[in-house]
Amino acid sequence: MSYEKVLQAKEFIVGTKQTVKALKSGKANELIVADDADPNITVKVVEIALENDIPVHHVDSMKKLGKACGIHVGASAVAVIY
Repeated sequence: MSYEKVLQAKEFIVGTKQTVKALKSGKANELIVADDADPNITVKVVEIALENDIPVHHVDSMKKLGKACGIHVGASAVAVIY
C-alpha cells in the first residue's frame, strides 16, 4: 500500500535527516516509516510528524522502501510530497 504512495508521489525525500527538515518546514504531506528500521532512529521522525498532524504510514521493509524510491540501499523514513 504505502510503497505505491512513493511511486505515485510528485516528489519524495529519503532519509531521516532530510525527512525531519521537510516535516518541520511543512513541506511533507505524509511520512512512511519502515518497521524493520532502528526505532532509535525513527522515533524522532514519527514524533515530529505527529506534532505537525502529518499522517504516518508503516511498511515492513527498509529494503523494499529504498527500492520504491529508486535507491540501492534501504530507507528508514521517506517524506511524501504531493
